[in-house]
Parts: sequence; structure tokens; C-alpha cells
Amino acid sequence: MDKLKIGGYPDAYDPVEHGPYDPARFYGKPDTPFLDLKLKDIPAWLGRREKTPRAFMGACSRAFWRWQHKYIQPRKGGIAPFFQVTVGSMIFFYIINRKRISHHRNYKYH
Repeated sequence: MDKLKIGGYPDAYDPVEHGPYDPARFYGKPDTPFLDLKLKDIPAWLGRREKTPRAFMGACSRAFWRWQHKYIQPRKGGIAPFFQVTVGSMIFFYIINRKRISHHRNYKYH
């Protein structure tokens, strides 16, 4: 098994069992959803997570495809994804330009 495999199907995906591949679905062993946990169960839940760059990128990819399926790909999609991208861009550019913008403050005392 290649640990640095990029692309292709996840190891747990079985076309006979799961049917057509869905990039927004996690094909690993199901676990308790985070919102259903009690406070005492959180450390054990975090211990069961895979903490690798590949797992992080897989989670980001699934989140992106869920967003695509919900907002971009429906036949009668609304204007929500355009506003989401616009607000996200505004926040991103504010953060990267924060030091330049902070010099333009109006101070009461000089």
C-alpha cells in the first residue's frame, strides 16, 4: 500500500458495497458525531482521529464537495454561494492587509 497515494479512491471504498463513488462521503469506519459527544468523551474521540496531512486534505476535500453539492450543483441554485465567496474573500484580504489598514485609524489624541 502506498502511503503517499494522491488521487484515486480511498482504501475503504468498495464499489460493490457503496455503489457509485461520492467525493463528499467518508468511507471509513463510522464514529460518533462530534455534537453527540459528552465532555468526558472528547479526548478519546480526538485520540481516534487520524492526524496526518493526507487525512486533513481528505477532510477539506469532503467539505468542499459537500458545499458544491449543496450550493453550486443544484438545478435551481440561489445567490448564496456568490455571497459566501465574496464575504470569504473580504475577510481573507482584510486579514492579509490588516497591518497596512491599521495606520489609517482616526485617533482621538495624537
